[in-house]
Amino acid sequence: MVFSDLSIPPLYVYKCTFSGRLRHYQNEDTVFGAFSLVFWTLTLFSLFKYVGFMLCANDNGEGGIFALYSVICRHAKFCLLPNQQAADEEISTYHSVGYSNRNVVSSRFKKFVEGHKKMKTALLVLVLFGAAVFITIAIFTPAISILSSVEGLQVRAKNLHHGMLVIIALFLLIGLFVLQHYGMHRVAFIFAPIVILWLLSIAFVGIYNIVKWNPRVYQALSPYYIYKFFGETGKDGWISLGGILLCITGTEVIFAGLGHFTASSIRVAFSFVVYPCLVLQYMGQAAFLSQNFSSVSTSFHSSIPDSLFWPVTVMATLAAIVASQAVVSATFSIAKQCHALGCFPRIKIVHKSKWLHRQTYVPEINWALMILCLAVTVGSQDTIHLGNAYGIACITGIFVTTCLTSMIIDFVWHKNLLVALLYFSFFGIIEIIFVSSSCMRIPKGGWVPLVLSAVFMSVMYVWHYGSRKKYLYDLHNKASMKWILTLGSDLGIVRIPGIGLVYTELASGVPAMFSQFITDLPTFYQVVVFICVKTVPIPYVSQKERYLIGRIGPKPYKMYRCIVRYGYKDVHENDDYDFENAIVMSVAEFIQLEAEGGGTLDGSVDGRLAVVRSSENFGKRFMMSESDGNKESSSWSYPASGSSSRSAALQKLKSMYELESPEFCNRRRIQLKLLDTTYKDSRVKEELLELLEAKDAGVAYVIGHSHIKAKWNATFWKRLLINVFLSFLRKNCRSPSVGLNIPHISLIEVGMNYYL
Repeated sequence: MVFSDLSIPPLYVYKCTFSGRLRHYQNEDTVFGAFSLVFWTLTLFSLFKYVGFMLCANDNGEGGIFALYSVICRHAKFCLLPNQQAADEEISTYHSVGYSNRNVVSSRFKKFVEGHKKMKTALLVLVLFGAAVFITIAIFTPAISILSSVEGLQVRAKNLHHGMLVIIALFLLIGLFVLQHYGMHRVAFIFAPIVILWLLSIAFVGIYNIVKWNPRVYQALSPYYIYKFFGETGKDGWISLGGILLCITGTEVIFAGLGHFTASSIRVAFSFVVYPCLVLQYMGQAAFLSQNFSSVSTSFHSSIPDSLFWPVTVMATLAAIVASQAVVSATFSIAKQCHALGCFPRIKIVHKSKWLHRQTYVPEINWALMILCLAVTVGSQDTIHLGNAYGIACITGIFVTTCLTSMIIDFVWHKNLLVALLYFSFFGIIEIIFVSSSCMRIPKGGWVPLVLSAVFMSVMYVWHYGSRKKYLYDLHNKASMKWILTLGSDLGIVRIPGIGLVYTELASGVPAMFSQFITDLPTFYQVVVFICVKTVPIPYVSQKERYLIGRIGPKPYKMYRCIVRYGYKDVHENDDYDFENAIVMSVAEFIQLEAEGGGTLDGSVDGRLAVVRSSENFGKRFMMSESDGNKESSSWSYPASGSSSRSAALQKLKSMYELESPEFCNRRRIQLKLLDTTYKDSRVKEELLELLEAKDAGVAYVIGHSHIKAKWNATFWKRLLINVFLSFLRKNCRSPSVGLNIPHISLIEVGMNYYL
């Protein structure tokens, strides 16, 4: 499916290329020159740059713009993500195999960028712009693909009004996005056969046209015809490059979809199937146009043999839908990665186990794409105007990728700076030529993707700016350990049975939110776990390395820290019971490792951290019993221990809530019990029993409900950014509890004012 987007351009490349003044050059040399440009553009960018070279610049087998950025951040001090720790570098996949920056002398350029914060910000802005361009591409890909596929109906139905074609395309687009909502896993098994049949079909049509119309077209494989093309067409030929570059639209999707397939499988499939089929199709269309130039506006559909017209037209529509699905799905992944890296407003990310592996769905993005896609289709109503916008978006994204890859050559692969400059010069100059040609099409629809990309990038940067400022505020105002220690083991408050999971962005220290809570309401749970859910600049973090556990203060305080590390492509757990059990078991394992003197522990009061799941005995010291929520949801009660503080009224209220909430009916009930094990220190067993009793008493989730305002003495632009734009985004996005999958009945929110 990663090749589907690249296989659709034959429908409209020649139509968009000859849409301007180039239509006045109706001769064989001009057509051959256009095909030669298509062939060498496809060869240089799709075959050599992306399939041959870019697939090597992956992040543990993952591709895409954020994969490039994360690789750069891990090998250079460019990362602007909060909560980064030295312990993160010990994750097994943190350092790429064969490309460690240890004992390697950094280049002067790398040191220069690392030493200037503005350069780091500029790099992030470049990446966000690339991501914004990709989202824009997802708007135009379905529009131009589906509209161009149904335009062929006019070849046979001469009286069919163009407006009717637009209506048909709109219905297909609506169906495409509605299917996203229900999950494409039900029909995904037919995607690959459709793409394969489509590629074979266009290859056969191409061979047919070569044989029938102009067998000499193979001569145009020589770049000499490019020289003749520009010699004859001049400026008009240069302007036509905006249509030529459409042949490589979809190349970015191949790189972004790398995680679904291995690099070697993509290389083999592209080199021996996709590339030859595309070349034969473009060559066949050129042969047809050299003898039938008047049919340039419908060159693809007009060149289909009569007996195959309807099967190929239907196949074109199906292939266009598959191509649109591929880029929309990739956009969900891009939005998820932006959100994980703190550069996108909070969104709902849906993933179900019955779906395809790594398939995610973002409702907000889906419906926004549908509305914008329908708008540009209705607004343009023409493939040529859509092509003008589509081309400039694609070549801009390709240029951003070239910039990042040049940095990888120098910073990650430790090649000579001259090698990186040569790579950038070769591909960058060609891309700039294409960009300059596309700029001539800005008044004819090319301005739309630039405006949309600017809007998306602004949203992402404003959110990143606000999130980073908020984190720095928390870091500066966190409660001191000295103050915590002076309160005593009871923290100067009433400790009630249960576990309080306090969510914070801080990876060290006690957040001001907690100190404010116990000051205003001097009661809290007997076990406190500070949860820091953070993203590490790697694609995936294994379960064994996900939880980093530590203790805050002396043992009688019963305060722990749990850092939950996710990769930027990881899917968060949806089952809060699984998460609660994982936290409790990880804390229990830490207690035992601490007593045994094992694990990777340091000796500070707030810093005794251990990757507990790496222990061979993890989970083997407990007995887990599971009950079916359907059968016992109404009768479920917490153990009637003396430590339970839940009154009969509260337990009845909880049971009623669970009965009325469908999502609670199917929840798994897991109870942990400590096995009879002999401990050298009896206090360890007592602490473990207290932990399990606290879990049985109930788990509450405590998060901050923040209200952000700019300082009174802030500049006008800062007040506008924070008080208007950031405030608007925060009011119109998901609440933090949704992103963290926190059950509403167990949620406690603490109001916090931030003056940035």
